[in-house]
Amino acid sequence: MAPLVAIYLLWGVWFLSWVTARIWVSPTIKRAGAAPEVLYRIVMLVGIVLLFGLYSSGYEIKYRFWDPLRDAPGWAMLALAVTGLAFSWWARALLGPLWSGTITRKNNHRVVVTGPYALVRHPIYAGIAFSLFATAIVRGTPMSFLGAALMALGFYAKALREERFLREELGPEAYDAYVKRVPMFVPFLHRAAAAPNKANNG
Repeated sequence: MAPLVAIYLLWGVWFLSWVTARIWVSPTIKRAGAAPEVLYRIVMLVGIVLLFGLYSSGYEIKYRFWDPLRDAPGWAMLALAVTGLAFSWWARALLGPLWSGTITRKNNHRVVVTGPYALVRHPIYAGIAFSLFATAIVRGTPMSFLGAALMALGFYAKALREERFLREELGPEAYDAYVKRVPMFVPFLHRAAAAPNKANNG
């Protein structure tokens, strides 16, 4: 089996498990509204089409950075994709019934700050995005990298909207301290940024 086939199977298994887990969510108290979500959902849909090559293959045959990775490099990217999706599942399992595919407030909603949420504020988006770029590297086409970038941009737009909604619903005192302490997507980014400041001030 080629790494590209294996990575497609990985995404298929992940998607089916992700959708199946929707049956364990808590009742929704309030939704942010569908209108603000339309734009980033369109961006992410276009990203999926481009990343996975769900269009005419003629362009991909003519324009690519490299042939689909095989052997050790391809399997290494598969391992990274597995790592990213496992990270996203760790975060979702920790959220449990608080998870939602849309921006909502659930019954007994609270800010989760342990596990992967102690590393980044949006570990589900971060883990998936990590796997998206690993997939793009395996495919080796300009469109696959553009697709991964568009999906990452969609996650960023959703994360910004989500944080505004949670701050309004849960109160700034319940969220702002967490935002100051934990980076949005890249682990330890706050610490790295704070280190030069401490050096300059000391």
